[in-house]
Amino acid sequence: MTVQRDFKEPARCRPDLVIGREELFSTARDQLGRGGSVLLHGPAGIGKSTVLRALAADYAAAARTVLRCSATESESHLPFLALADLLGLVLDDVSDRLPPAQRTALESALTGRGESTLQRDGLALRLAVLSALRALAADGPVLLVADDVQWLDPASAELLGFAARRLGDTPVRMLCAVRTEGQEYDRHLRAAPPDTLALHLGPLSRAQVSALLDHRGYTGLPRSTVRDIHRTSGGNPLFALELGRALAENPTPPRPGEPLPVPTSLRALVLSRLEMLSDDARRTLLVASAGARPNLALLLAAGRENAEADTARAAELGLLATEPEGPAVRFAHPLISAALYAEAPAHERRAAHAALSTAASDPIERARHLALATTGTDPGVAARLAGAAALARDRGAPSVAASLGLLAARRTPADSVPGPDERRLQAAEDSITAGEVDLARDIAREVLTRTTVPANRVRAWMVVIESAGQALGEVDAVYPQALADAGDDAGLLALVHYQLAWRALVVEGDFAEGREEAAHAADLAARSGARRTELLALAFQAQTETLMGHPEAPATIKRALKEPQDPQVACHHNGAGSTRFRWLLMSDELPEARRTVTSLLREVRRRGMVESEVHFLRMLAETELRSGHCGRALDLARESLRLARDSGIGEVASAVFASLAEASGGSVDHALALAREAVEHAEEDGDQIYVSRALATLGYVQWVAGDAHGAVRSLRRVRDLEQALGVTDPARGRWHGDLAEALVRIGEPAEAQDVIDETREQALRLGRESVLAVLDRAEALVRAARGEHEAALVQLTSVQDRLAELGCGLEEARTAFEAARLRTRLPGPTSFDEAARLFRRCRALPWLRQVEAAAAAGAPERPAVAAAAPAPLDALEGLAAMERQVAALVMEGATNREIAGRLFISVKTVEATLTRVYRKLGIRSRVDIVRLAAGRHAQ
Repeated sequence: MTVQRDFKEPARCRPDLVIGREELFSTARDQLGRGGSVLLHGPAGIGKSTVLRALAADYAAAARTVLRCSATESESHLPFLALADLLGLVLDDVSDRLPPAQRTALESALTGRGESTLQRDGLALRLAVLSALRALAADGPVLLVADDVQWLDPASAELLGFAARRLGDTPVRMLCAVRTEGQEYDRHLRAAPPDTLALHLGPLSRAQVSALLDHRGYTGLPRSTVRDIHRTSGGNPLFALELGRALAENPTPPRPGEPLPVPTSLRALVLSRLEMLSDDARRTLLVASAGARPNLALLLAAGRENAEADTARAAELGLLATEPEGPAVRFAHPLISAALYAEAPAHERRAAHAALSTAASDPIERARHLALATTGTDPGVAARLAGAAALARDRGAPSVAASLGLLAARRTPADSVPGPDERRLQAAEDSITAGEVDLARDIAREVLTRTTVPANRVRAWMVVIESAGQALGEVDAVYPQALADAGDDAGLLALVHYQLAWRALVVEGDFAEGREEAAHAADLAARSGARRTELLALAFQAQTETLMGHPEAPATIKRALKEPQDPQVACHHNGAGSTRFRWLLMSDELPEARRTVTSLLREVRRRGMVESEVHFLRMLAETELRSGHCGRALDLARESLRLARDSGIGEVASAVFASLAEASGGSVDHALALAREAVEHAEEDGDQIYVSRALATLGYVQWVAGDAHGAVRSLRRVRDLEQALGVTDPARGRWHGDLAEALVRIGEPAEAQDVIDETREQALRLGRESVLAVLDRAEALVRAARGEHEAALVQLTSVQDRLAELGCGLEEARTAFEAARLRTRLPGPTSFDEAARLFRRCRALPWLRQVEAAAAAGAPERPAVAAAAPAPLDALEGLAAMERQVAALVMEGATNREIAGRLFISVKTVEATLTRVYRKLGIRSRVDIVRLAAGRHAQ
């Protein structure tokens, strides 16, 4: 068929496209814009047709004619059918421009009125298709869109390939999609022009699957369910949507640990081949689908005597993937396993689990299978499951512990001690640790509907509050109910007052009240012997005192660090270790702060504490940025943000710091978007603390972007908010120097000096050396604005030396930049080389671009600064992510052992990675990497 310039695809295809396909879409669009062609390839259901339609709609405005065909398997035996779809409606437009022999052959093939065949009219037909495309292109660009190329009839494929190879500069673009397994798409390129770009559509991430489900109306699914959908679908959008639809249509959603309902539409896709298996082989595969990590030895131990032959036959049918490296049994797609399990009768499933409950070697697996093999309550089974949950918790698998805990609760008789509700609440707390807050909230609310035990009710209320994250204003009604349930029990009251301390801070923005509530909670907990609650309350009290600049902060930190300690609290992001890190960072003890947070991050990863991992990644990124390691900070901040968005935990905090890192070492536009998003979400949550943090970040990003007026507006708001909050320590947000410098830039030096004087008083009281240095830099700019250029330059030189001694690399580079700009106003030579070198060492790309612009504007006779600066940084862009991180750390002067510790890898891995870096960059040693950092050519 043919569609002219007003061609429009249905708008519904566009929103799905932007979910997980933005980069691929942009690449394909650029390729078409350059005059090239595109071949999209990937497995069935991966979204090729959606992207194809959207690209066609996007490019249609530039094309005079759009030709389309969409082949089907059932019609692939009909010769010339695809060709008829493409050219049938334009035959009358081009036939009179074809030579008679070509016109006759083409009309015969397209209309079926003759006996045209490739064998009989081969050359005439080939030339006719080529001539027809050239004739259409003579009137304007042509876009040829072909979907499901794998089903093109052979005759049409041959003719299109002949024409495509000979089109040359003729403005005909081909946009095709083909179903492939793996990367086997080369043979389909024969039907496309030589300059065709092949793009593989891979699976969507869990976050992208979640966004797709939300877009299609399958909202409100627990994150644990979305995780199961993602795993079962393998990231395939069609499969994920079908699973989401089945859940929406199912009045009884599956409980945690139960399989997802697999709709008939998907079962038919994967189960037809099972009919070619014997009943015995099918039961072998059912046992494999029930196992967590099945292998031949496990299947044999489970009584499947013919496991080797059964799995070999299944592999021949494409149900199992071949594993040349070992005896593992892996399904070709997770959906096959899920459909097979869902199709099996309940008694066969129980039999499979019963066999695995004795065959599995891992005690956790044995307990899980035992639970799934039994029905009703059984105190013995419940006890084994609870023990397995504790083991999973100790192994750092809280999600597994939660699943086992819920199974234990279902097998626990009502009159047991501990009872089913206690086990459900433990599962809810494990879910919070694992980052599955919606599951935790649902469990807690279920417990609240039936329990009258005060301890269980208060514990459940605590889960509801914890699962609200920063949006504590949404659970305001919970606090009085929790206090009522606590009665006069000091231990229970301590839990509630600890949460009231958080509410005072986040919702009310009142540091003083938060400190008082935390101190009260610590006292109540100490009286009742609730050491874990006492430690959390002391850590909170110490944190608020630190941010307030309270003189008792060091003493409270020591109290929070006293033995005995609770192992989980010790490494929790709201524990004393985290508070000590914050104190170290604010006190400019950067190496010790890095060691502290690195140790905490390692421990929470071992324990599977997702929320704490999100925050410690961010804190480590903050340490690296303060140290001037912008590239490393950017990688960590992006990792934190990805994990936060995937788990739905700490998203505002991670977005705030990702914005800072982007503004310092990445994309300023991206930084602005993140900062504005963080401000909006913090305001929606009613989170007074992060409203100020997000605005401070926005002000910094606006300053980097050159919007001094915008920076002043944002940072004045921060000043007002922090005064209302009672924050007096300027090391908390470090925005004061940026505000003063921006005020100078917009012509308000008097107000800038007031900001400096007020902040300096607090910084002197608390001994915040780096803050004092930055304030002195701002004061130098005030002096320069008043014409005291020589004195300002002397002050800037002193500030740069002080910041270098403190290890604040980025601030040191910013000071060198201001000094270089000031020298342009003075007689004598001017150079931005020092500032460029320091920013290059930090990998502070946005700042480096400012240096280049200033050098070009102020010193046109030295163009080499702008031309040479990006080269060493651009060279790293061709490296893999790990290689880039290792090279960046070498540029910063880190040893192999230090790199290994900071990246959580072995020294041998560092050495092997460096070898690859040397080869890719064409250099020979670490010295050459350092030379790249300094902007010199490798020798």
